[in-house]
Amino acid sequence: MSDHKLTNEVGAPVADNDCSLTVGARGPVALQDVWLLEKMAHFSREVIPERRMHAKGWGAYGNLKITNDISRYTKAKVLQPGKVTELFIRFSTVAGERGAADAERDIRGTAVKFYTEEGNWDLVGNNTPVFFLRDTQHFPGLNRAVKRDPRTGLRSAQNNWDFWTLLPESFYQRTITMSDRGIPKSFRHMDFFGEHTYSFYNSNNKRYWCKFHFLTQQGLAHLTNDEAAAVIANDRESHGRDLFESIERGNFPKWKMHVQIMTEEQAKKHYENPFDVTKIWRENEFPLISVGVLQLNRNPENFFAEVEQAAFNPAHVVPGIGFSPDKLLQGRLFAYGDAQRYRLGVNHNLIPVNKAHVPVSDSHRDGQMRTDGNYGRTPAYTPNSYNYWTAQPMNMEPPLDLEGSLYRFDPANDPTDDNFKAGGELYRSMSESEKQRLISNTAENISPVTKNIKYRHAVHCYLADEDYGKRMAAALGLDIARVRELSKHDNKGLIQATIKP
Repeated sequence: MSDHKLTNEVGAPVADNDCSLTVGARGPVALQDVWLLEKMAHFSREVIPERRMHAKGWGAYGNLKITNDISRYTKAKVLQPGKVTELFIRFSTVAGERGAADAERDIRGTAVKFYTEEGNWDLVGNNTPVFFLRDTQHFPGLNRAVKRDPRTGLRSAQNNWDFWTLLPESFYQRTITMSDRGIPKSFRHMDFFGEHTYSFYNSNNKRYWCKFHFLTQQGLAHLTNDEAAAVIANDRESHGRDLFESIERGNFPKWKMHVQIMTEEQAKKHYENPFDVTKIWRENEFPLISVGVLQLNRNPENFFAEVEQAAFNPAHVVPGIGFSPDKLLQGRLFAYGDAQRYRLGVNHNLIPVNKAHVPVSDSHRDGQMRTDGNYGRTPAYTPNSYNYWTAQPMNMEPPLDLEGSLYRFDPANDPTDDNFKAGGELYRSMSESEKQRLISNTAENISPVTKNIKYRHAVHCYLADEDYGKRMAAALGLDIARVRELSKHDNKGLIQATIKP
């Protein structure tokens, strides 16, 4: 805008923005002070509902440049050699509210909106390659466990660790969260991942399974508990400030994009469920394939309009990219879009930061905040006789063969399910100093928790690696003989044996 003279909400001039309309110098305010009423009514509604998870976040614009050829795996135009695509990314903590400190121990959410020539592609994930749970049934429970206790209004380590240790599949993610990686130095100094298994399909309609990795080119860097406490004492917005100021200085952060690829045949024979988001694909078996470079180079002009109103949905994919039987991904395909409809309204995709950079013809009509022409006089129904809203079957995904009974299957009953193998491998890959910090970070975090839950976690550590379990038991003041005895139980037996404080 070139003219910043104040007007009311429909463009009429505002004559006075300082003094209320009163009856006499000391009299009451008149109801006909309509500008005052408008200001206060708008002010009362300025705060939109915060995200239930990932409430505290920061964003930036940039681009993805494809430097290598992976067209044998996908026909997605955004991933073809030499392609440069604009994007918006939002980084966040997970558990904290809008006012939380950036440098808290937590995983970091990452959501990228690629404005491709075939429509928007949203890739949501975290700075970890796995997640705490694998079935969306447990997602509300995770939220309520890490958020504030309904009685005290305080964060509760007891609630958090009780929930985590009742889900042994969370063990790998627990280990990462309590390790050095639990507090990145900044968003620029961490990797991030698409987390879920997605699918690619190429121009011959052949499907591959894939995982997305973005590796920082600034170098991995983390904060210890003491370093983070010192940062938080002086700056609760440390990560957001670092990102903003780096871009303002022209120090544009970069990440190298890679994918892992698994064929459908390999997936059928894999020794673990390749669609379980609590499991990793080991890089020595499925090497990282270089794709391109993601760079951030522009800050938003208005935080609310572009960061708070940014809406991401993993259901937004483009031809050549699809989904997988990942149970948590399947649940997110509904939950994310529904959350945005609640938070921002049914027409949130018309907000500029969310709007596709290509024409949209979704045939949706009406609803609050419809800010375009609402498709004018075109037919509002399908099918119709006027050739409007016709589908594009040439972009159909290849069929996925499925078989089996419709039933509520428990992944724990899968004989290939091992929740501790990867966590043990991660522990053994750490240096001695990293192991020591992992143990001390965990001991500090879990210290307020009752002993039965501490035993549950120590047993999980022992099942992953004997040394890990011994050190954890010692740090928590637990009897290692009891840890060994409890480790002989299956998960249901362990829960039964540790159900009481």
